[in-house]
Amino acid sequence: MALRDIFKQDWVRRAGCFIAANYIRLVYATSRFEVINGATPQRYWDEGQPFILAFWHGRIAMMPYSWRRAVPMNMLISKHRDGELIADTIAYFGLKSVRGSASKPGKDKDKGGQAALMAMIRALRSGECVGITPDGPRGPRMRASGGAAALARLSGVPVIPAAYSTRRRRVLSSWDRFVLPLPFTRGVFVWGEPIHVDRKADEAALDAARLAIEDGLNRVSGMADELAGQEVIAPAPLPLPAERQS
Repeated sequence: MALRDIFKQDWVRRAGCFIAANYIRLVYATSRFEVINGATPQRYWDEGQPFILAFWHGRIAMMPYSWRRAVPMNMLISKHRDGELIADTIAYFGLKSVRGSASKPGKDKDKGGQAALMAMIRALRSGECVGITPDGPRGPRMRASGGAAALARLSGVPVIPAAYSTRRRRVLSSWDRFVLPLPFTRGVFVWGEPIHVDRKADEAALDAARLAIEDGLNRVSGMADELAGQEVIAPAPLPLPAERQS
């Protein structure tokens, strides 16, 4: 049996997710984390107001510990095999998953985009929060697609960017420059300000909101890296206009 076939087996995936979840727990238990601008999400949590949490794909590892455990969270996870691993791992932290695409309405229907969109809107309208990685699952790194802005317009709830970084870490050579924290470290969670999208926003306003989300995410990610004493991870170069994805 080929090595790649072994990793397709359910028991191997379950074991991998168990190990990943407990590694994250180990890092958090042996480290100290500071929260910057934590009053922003706390106000929404305390008032029972839903919002859309946005963070880059490469910063997913410690994000379960940025969240208040008692508040329901629904993470948008792709239907790719890697998405299954992420969904099964975050389930150990009480986080739910919505499987599908973060594309704008009407696109990627074959990847569950419409069903995922409706599921997220239902969750937000019921008072639960939703989490999105606007550059996932394909990238380009730290460049936002239009999905989060479109969801904010349809649901009427704001997007709040967040990021983390640690003093001891490894940055993988993957497309997203995945940040792998190491145990026995100091870290920081940084929250940005809410980004609102008018329900009547036209295409130009929607694209401006997308850029605001992208800028907000890069701002908190850069701040987190600087506070952790790390080199700031840069976004992927902007594609040529004809190559950009909405």
